[in-house]
Amino acid sequence: MGSPAQVLSQWKPAHNPWAVAMTVTLATFMEVLDTSIANVALPHIAGSLGASQEEATWVLTSYLVASAIILPISGWLSNRMGRKRFYMTCVALFTICSMLCGIAPTLPFLIIARILQGLGGGGLAPSEQAILADTFPVERRGQAFAVYGMAVVFAPAIGPTLGGWITDNFNWHWIFFINLPVGLLSLYLSNRMVEDPPHLVARKEAAKHLKIDFTGLGLVAIGVGFVEYVLDKGQEKDWFSDPGIRTCAIVGVVLLVWFVFWEWYHPDPIVDIKLLKNRNFGTAVFLQLILGMVLFGSTVLIPQYLQTLLGYTAERAGEVLSPAGFVLMAMMLIAGRTVGKIDPRTMAAAGYFFTALGVYNLTRLDLNTSFAAVTEWRILQMMALPFIFIPISTLNYVGVPADKSNQISSLSNFARNIGGSAGTALLTTYIARSTQVHQQSLGANVVTNSVPYRLYMSRMQDLLISGGMTASQASQAAIGQAYRQMQLQASMLSYKNAFVILAALLLFLVPLPFVMRLPKKRAKPSPEAAGGH
Repeated sequence: MGSPAQVLSQWKPAHNPWAVAMTVTLATFMEVLDTSIANVALPHIAGSLGASQEEATWVLTSYLVASAIILPISGWLSNRMGRKRFYMTCVALFTICSMLCGIAPTLPFLIIARILQGLGGGGLAPSEQAILADTFPVERRGQAFAVYGMAVVFAPAIGPTLGGWITDNFNWHWIFFINLPVGLLSLYLSNRMVEDPPHLVARKEAAKHLKIDFTGLGLVAIGVGFVEYVLDKGQEKDWFSDPGIRTCAIVGVVLLVWFVFWEWYHPDPIVDIKLLKNRNFGTAVFLQLILGMVLFGSTVLIPQYLQTLLGYTAERAGEVLSPAGFVLMAMMLIAGRTVGKIDPRTMAAAGYFFTALGVYNLTRLDLNTSFAAVTEWRILQMMALPFIFIPISTLNYVGVPADKSNQISSLSNFARNIGGSAGTALLTTYIARSTQVHQQSLGANVVTNSVPYRLYMSRMQDLLISGGMTASQASQAAIGQAYRQMQLQASMLSYKNAFVILAALLLFLVPLPFVMRLPKKRAKPSPEAAGGH
C-alpha cells in the first residue's frame, strides 16, 4: 500500500462529488442558521421562561463554549471513530438536542440541551471541510469550498429575519423544531453519500491499538472552556476586576500552555501541534485567527451602532446585514471559478486589501447616515471576503499529509472561532472605554459662554417651550439634551476608531499569503498507465 497521499490520489468517491458537497452543506446551513436565529429570539426566551436578560444570555454562551471545546479535538475524534461515523453522530446529536431545546420547560434544561447541541454543532464544520478536501482534487477544491461558503453566508443572511418572523407569528420553540426535518434528511443523505477514504479506514484500525490521551483531552476541554467563558463574559463583569474572571483566565491559560507541551511530545496527540510548523498551515491558522477577529467583530459592531446610536430595532438592523449575505453568495461562485485560474495567493492578498478598504469606509458612519447608505457600505465591506476564504481554505492543505486533513480543518475552524470570540470581546471593551475618554475630551471643550453653545441651547429651549414645557423645565431639558448629544458623539467617535483599527489589521495581512506555497498540479496518467488498469 502506498503513502496516504498516493492512496488518496488514486481513490475516487463512489458518488458524484457534488452530491457529497450538497449533502454536507445541508448540515452546515442548519447549524449556522440556528445560531443566528437564537440571537434574535433571546428576549422572547427570557420572558417565556421567567429569566432575566443576563441569565438568558447563557443560552448563547453555553452553546459557544461547548462548540469551542469540541472544535480542536474533532480531528482526533474523526480518526478514532471514523470520519463518517463522527460526522453523523454530530448531526444526530445536534438534531436530537434541537428537539430538547424546543420542548425545554425551564432555563437550566434549555442550557443543558444547548451545551449538548453545541458539542454536536461544533464538530460539523471541521468534518465537512475535511470531507470536501478529500472528495475533490486540488484543482477543484476552490469550487467545492465556494458551495460550502454559500451556505455559511446565506444562513446568517436570512437567520435574523426568519427568526423574527417565527417568534412573532408562532413562538420561540419553533426556531429549534425547524432543525428536525433538515437533520433527518442530512442523516439519510450522509449515510448514503459520505464515505471514508482508505487511508482514514486504515488509520482508524491503527488507532484502536493506541491508548487514549485522557490527560490531553481533559486539558484542552477545560482550558478552552475557561478561556471561552472569559472572552464571552469579560466585558459584562468588568474583566480582571472580577475575581471569577481573573481566576478563570489564569486557570485557562495555564492549562492550555500545559496542553501544548504535553501534546508536542505525545505519540498520538489529541491535537497535532507540530502541524503548525508547516509553512502553509501555520500561516493559514494565523490568517484565520485575525480574519475571525475582524469578521465577527464588525458583524457585532454594525448592528450595535445602528441600535444604540441610530435607534434601529433588532429586525431593522438585521435587514441592513441581510443584502450583503446574498451578494456574498454570488461572489462565492465567482471566486470559486477564479481560484483555479490565477495565483490563489494574489487572490487572497487582493481580498484582504479590498476588505480593508471596505472596513475603513465604515468610518463614514455618522448620526444621520441613511438605511440605504449603511446597507451599501456593508455590502462593499463583505464583497471581497470569498476571495480570502476560498484560496486560504485551498492553500491550507498544501504540503500536509493526506491523513492529517481532519486535524487541519479542526484547527483552522478553532482558530477562526477563537479569533471571533476574542475580537468581539476586545472590540466591545474598546468601545466602552474609548467612549468614556472621548466623552471627557468633548466635555472639557464645551464652553458654556460660547456663541455656538448659547445658540444651540436657545433653539432647543424654544423648541421645548413650543412643545408645552415651561421656561425652567425647557432649560433643564435642553441641558439634558446637550449631554445626550455629547454622549452620542463620543460613542460615534469610538466606533469610527474601532473600524480604523480593524482596517489596519487587514492591511497588515495583505502580504502574508505570499509566504504560502502553491499546490503541485496533479500529474496526468500516461496512456500506458491508463491502459494498464
